[in-house]
Amino acid sequence: MNDRYDGYDQRNENYELVGYDEFGQPVYRQVQQAPSYGQHAQNPAYGYGYDPYATGQQPPVAPAPPAQSYDPYASGGYDPYGQAAGTGEQPRVTQQTHQPHPAQPTHQEQPVQPPQQQATAYIPQQAPPREPEAQGEERDYRTEQFSFVEEPDENSEDVIDWLKFTESRSERREEARRRGRNRVVALVVVLALCVAGGVGYLWYADKLPFLSKDDAKGGAAAATGPQNRDVIVVHLHNTKGGGTSTALLVNNTTTKQATTVLLPNSLALQSDDGTATTLSKSVDDDGSSGTSEALDTLLGTDVEGTWRLDTPYLSNLVDLVGNIDVDTNADVPDPAKKGTFLVHKGQEQTLSGAAAVAYATYRGKGEAETAQLMRFGQVMQGVLRKLSSDPQAATTTVQTLAQILDPSLNEKDLGAFLAKLADRAKEGDYKTALLPVQQNGGLSESASNSVVKDVLGGTVKAPAQGDSLRVAIKNATGDQGRTEKARVALVNGGYTFVSGGTGSSVATSLVTYADDARKQDATEVAKTLGLPATAVKKGSAAANADVSVVLGSDYTGT
Repeated sequence: MNDRYDGYDQRNENYELVGYDEFGQPVYRQVQQAPSYGQHAQNPAYGYGYDPYATGQQPPVAPAPPAQSYDPYASGGYDPYGQAAGTGEQPRVTQQTHQPHPAQPTHQEQPVQPPQQQATAYIPQQAPPREPEAQGEERDYRTEQFSFVEEPDENSEDVIDWLKFTESRSERREEARRRGRNRVVALVVVLALCVAGGVGYLWYADKLPFLSKDDAKGGAAAATGPQNRDVIVVHLHNTKGGGTSTALLVNNTTTKQATTVLLPNSLALQSDDGTATTLSKSVDDDGSSGTSEALDTLLGTDVEGTWRLDTPYLSNLVDLVGNIDVDTNADVPDPAKKGTFLVHKGQEQTLSGAAAVAYATYRGKGEAETAQLMRFGQVMQGVLRKLSSDPQAATTTVQTLAQILDPSLNEKDLGAFLAKLADRAKEGDYKTALLPVQQNGGLSESASNSVVKDVLGGTVKAPAQGDSLRVAIKNATGDQGRTEKARVALVNGGYTFVSGGTGSSVATSLVTYADDARKQDATEVAKTLGLPATAVKKGSAAANADVSVVLGSDYTGT
């Protein structure tokens, strides 16, 4: 409120103040003029319209009221606030509806409203306006002169909105913290993957100083402990051009490596009757069983079965796996069409079944036997790369060939074995090695160390009960005929002859053994060959024999 109203509306004298609304604004009502009820005397002390609270204004002198005049404040008169008239106390009155006007004569008679219309309206929630202060006093506004809005309860919209705002802000903070935690976790995962990827790459590149792929695949076990190898022999029979090609398929389950060992046909073997023979003759004469035993004796390995693979079945096998890719090293002419080539020289040449057979059996004019044997090895490795690594699927492929297998190796065993080799070939853990032989078919020392020892067994297998002792003979006399004399002597003595090839001439013969348990056996071999006991020494023996003998010039063979 800006100005205080004393009940008088300067705009209109027909309205009087009845109270204040809830915003503190004055409320007026229209004053109805009531008719006079005869002679009404003015109060001798206060004239009608006189403001007793006005400062410095003396009440005017009014004529004496008639004896019958009506006094609303007399005993038994109307009390607008319901108080008893006979109490003698001054009744509480509201502010007058107007102040005396200077131009208005104070002695004129003013009409008086009936009691029931003279009561001031009352607002229950608001106290009556306080009486005006004396002139010169500062106005003191009290709280009851204003109407305040009640305090909102917890169900009001403002409170609900505030609670919602508070809750949403808390939720946003919690969501921000949760996003922060998620970012930290994601960062840690990314860093871990980066570290793992880097270590994996270094391992794959074999650049870790403390770990290499060979160690992870059993290289340590290969250097310090025995190894387990599964070996089968495969003979490729050329049904059109004649001849055979032989290879050993080796799966080293200890080092997780696989190898195709190519065996030249000139490899010297010992037949069942003890006579010398070659690999190609053994396949033709002794069959698969006799040849595998002869290979076991020569190489000190354990062939588990024989796979006879004729060229028509090789062609079907290549077609079943969906052709093969080979880096060819020669142009192979087409025998059916002169002047054309069935296979072209180049890298990643796709070969069908017929082309694969032509390449595997091809031997150019003037080429050594080993050149054709290496092509056969390429085709075998190409087939294994395309064959399924699942044993059941590989077995199904073998069954589809409908070939007649050797009794030592059925379709299920062959399929499971080929599946393991296929897995090695796909992983890059497959290689092809050629067993080097000398001109006479014997094994050289390099062959014994690089292939026989490292690939096929590392150490010679211990002979079973009743097996004859294997003796390797190396002729260093300069006379090739003395090898045959030594062989006959050993076979007659109950020993197994193993060809050790030839070497530079030496003067003194030497009998060596690697295991102390073989010392007595070595002494007996020396006696059988007619050599002195001083020729027996402990030393290295051939990888495929129990006792090794180097025949010197002192050996006569008598």
